[in-house]
Amino acid sequence: MSAARTVRTLLAAGLVAGLTATALAAPAVAATAAPQAPARPSHSATQQALDAAVAQGVPGAVAQARDGRDRWTGTAGERKGDDRFRVGSITKTFTATVLLQLQAEGRLDLDDPVEKWLPGVVRGHGHDGRKITVRQLLNHTSGIYDVTSDPGYQQKVFGPGFLEHRYDTWTPRQLVDIAMTHEPDFAPGTDWNYSNTNYVVAGMVIEKVTGRPYGKAVENRIIKPLKLRATSVPGTDPRMPKPHSGAYSKLTLEGEGPTYEVTELNPSLASSAGEMISDSNDLQTFYRALIKGRLLPAAEMKELTDTVATPHGGGQTRYGLGLMRTRLSCGKEVWGHSGGIHGSSSQAVVTRDGEHSLAGNFNADWTGDTKSLLEAEFCGTAPEK
Repeated sequence: MSAARTVRTLLAAGLVAGLTATALAAPAVAATAAPQAPARPSHSATQQALDAAVAQGVPGAVAQARDGRDRWTGTAGERKGDDRFRVGSITKTFTATVLLQLQAEGRLDLDDPVEKWLPGVVRGHGHDGRKITVRQLLNHTSGIYDVTSDPGYQQKVFGPGFLEHRYDTWTPRQLVDIAMTHEPDFAPGTDWNYSNTNYVVAGMVIEKVTGRPYGKAVENRIIKPLKLRATSVPGTDPRMPKPHSGAYSKLTLEGEGPTYEVTELNPSLASSAGEMISDSNDLQTFYRALIKGRLLPAAEMKELTDTVATPHGGGQTRYGLGLMRTRLSCGKEVWGHSGGIHGSSSQAVVTRDGEHSLAGNFNADWTGDTKSLLEAEFCGTAPEK
């Protein structure tokens, strides 16, 4: 889930380091240079991206990267390296992974119609769960209307009404029912559109199949096995676990006006589409394990990474099952997801070999371009000054 934010142009800047060494030779025998240790990767451009975000008005920024054995943490503003934050739509990758695991166990098929598991839930104004598959929920080709586009929901959740309604509990069925008052975006399977409702429904499918809330499946199948100690599925708990910094929002889609502290909120407003909490270290551990096949069998890995075209990033971003593949300006490809929720904008990605990863967060939702972290870390491109 995301609020509008400013996007800036990035200029490529190459950094070249040179070293000249002179070897001294004995009268008869040439000296042999001692082997040099591999140079540690530079993260200077990534730190510049963090600093630039704070200069643009973000109160605090954090990023963490792993490249082989190299580990690096950078911060700017009021952030600490081990801060926890709301990860927003990064939750979607966890939700999709659980459904793929359930398919691998033979407990459902991603090509099952939604109606099989949730009779009568996806119905209304042209929506028909009999014609929508679970797979189409996960790759956003279902056509289901996005609940976060509903004007009434926006007023209560993203607008000034948030201050009055921040502790309200929303049930998944309530969120879906709001979406059902609108016509679908398109017929199932004929187009692509990002819809948070898809993943609210996906979480409901998990609950129907397992008999327990989707969050319990995420905890038992992913969080505990990977020992993700900073990661949680808060449900209706509005509090943020420590350590954390504040979260700040303008509470307008235009990103203008006074700044409000929005750290506490009832995350049921995002449900299985965006409620989770984590930190930069845990997110890297999760995506590295996922892309290396530690959480899914080979057949499900193939389905996870089977992508469809999206209109985002000038055609450079494709969407799998809760997983984005993004081609950066330097030609490198990274896999992961972005996430936005009140006062929190996040990125978490990894290369296809699982060796180079990055996760980061800005504690603002109206300014700062988190994609600049990707360009900086993987392409060495510093943000425009």
